[in-house]
Amino acid sequence: MVATFQLRTDGNRAIDITDEVVKAVTESGVREGVAVVSLPHTTASVGIISFPDPLGLVDVMDEVNRWIPTRIDFKHQHDTPQDAAGHVKSTLIGTSLSLIVTDGAPLLGHSQKVYFMEHDGPRNRQFHVQVVGQ
Repeated sequence: MVATFQLRTDGNRAIDITDEVVKAVTESGVREGVAVVSLPHTTASVGIISFPDPLGLVDVMDEVNRWIPTRIDFKHQHDTPQDAAGHVKSTLIGTSLSLIVTDGAPLLGHSQKVYFMEHDGPRNRQFHVQVVGQ
């Protein structure tokens, strides 16, 4: 089973999608296995970030933007310079994430959450979660 979720991003920031991932795992009925979160986008990425301090999210996105700034000298200029930078960010961070499922829930640390990272927003986006196991 693949669960698909829709979201609207409002700019270049990280959005907590942990509840949706947990919902997909719970509804799958899998007790022990693996959950894969996958994005069908080339200017967004997915990752695990610490959540207790919301400024940590800002730090992560600020650093990603510092490493790969929006600039006009990218060779690829599909829509905008932001689009080109988004492709690089997405490639480096990744568009999928695997999580261990145990006791019917994703195995995350006490301060970990799953985040959708937008690099070319605002956009209408989606992500998929597939859970396999027993």
